[in-house]
Amino acid sequence: MLGFIAYPVISVFYYSLRHYNPTKPWRDGFAGFDNFVTAFTEDPQFWQTLGFSLQWVAVEVVLQLLLGLGLALIVNQTFIGRAMARALVFSPWAVSGVLTSTIWLLIFNSQTGITRYLADMGIGTYGTSWLSDTSTVFPAVVVAELWRGVPFFAILILADLQSVSKDLYEAAEVDGASRFRQFFHITLPHLKDAIILSTLLRAVWEFNNVDLLYTLTGGGPAGETTTLPLRIASIAVDSHDFGYASALTSIAFVILLFCSMVYLRLSKFGGQDK
Repeated sequence: MLGFIAYPVISVFYYSLRHYNPTKPWRDGFAGFDNFVTAFTEDPQFWQTLGFSLQWVAVEVVLQLLLGLGLALIVNQTFIGRAMARALVFSPWAVSGVLTSTIWLLIFNSQTGITRYLADMGIGTYGTSWLSDTSTVFPAVVVAELWRGVPFFAILILADLQSVSKDLYEAAEVDGASRFRQFFHITLPHLKDAIILSTLLRAVWEFNNVDLLYTLTGGGPAGETTTLPLRIASIAVDSHDFGYASALTSIAFVILLFCSMVYLRLSKFGGQDK
């Protein structure tokens, strides 16, 4: 715990208070809160990337939750081929982020991908690249991440659905409750904690998403898909400004910690509804 969690976290906070660039050692030294002042007052890309990160998290988590809930409800039913359907639903979650990016790079390829087939049908023009167009790049990367993220919600929600007593639904049917009322008064309350936990975990993961966006767009075009973690990686790896990158990482850590605490508090995770 100390070696793999505490030390790295403390190191980041330590370097956030310093000017640290291995390529310019003569500038290294104690910086105080200069790096944080720079982020909030002198770096317009910080606010731009933070805003996109929040937009990315909101869109992805909401859509993944809704689609994952729908898929979980479907594969929870009894029908022929249910085992195969469950395997197909869950399979994208087993694919690595880089491999997922490669698959969608091929799908969005302007010469051999989906745009080529759409152009053959008279929809759009040949040579169109959704990943290089500022008007289509966001929906394109959202769809790619949905393919990978939806199974996570489906798995957790389906696991929780298995524990719902069928007696509750039978009693509700006897009382004349419709499927709509059964869903909102039996299913959703039972899934509350699973939904809260999965959305929180997924929000943190999506905020820190680097592999898919970096591989698909590299943060482009024109910085349209640059998240705060991508900005941090660029500053640290490309510019070697580890002090400023550590400051941005510390800010991201505090944001995630605060939002997580507020979310758990407001959602009353683990508590009983009155």
